[in-house]
Amino acid sequence: MPVNHLYEVIGRNKPTEKNPNPQIFRMKLFAQNKPIAESRFWYFLRQLNKSKAALGEIIRVTEIFEQNPGHVKNYGISIRYNSRSGTHNMYKEYRDVTINGAVDQMCTF
Repeated sequence: MPVNHLYEVIGRNKPTEKNPNPQIFRMKLFAQNKPIAESRFWYFLRQLNKSKAALGEIIRVTEIFEQNPGHVKNYGISIRYNSRSGTHNMYKEYRDVTINGAVDQMCTF
């Protein structure tokens, strides 16, 4: 059973003569470990900005932890998925002490 963690990945395209100061992008995403978080960062950045990992660099990858993991909270998660009949949007609420636990509940069912 994969355990998801919340990562913040910051990256950009490598500086060139044409663009010496490229734009920096920051994403928060769920992944099992840091290399998978970096891979997902480039996957989504390629869709948004036409950037490739070969022409870019990762500035920082940090795991985000819950500030108060002792308190039970409700988390609402919106997802979009494709099926044979089309694209569907779904919203469901989960009750857990951390957002990582809520995402794990979503992934197990």
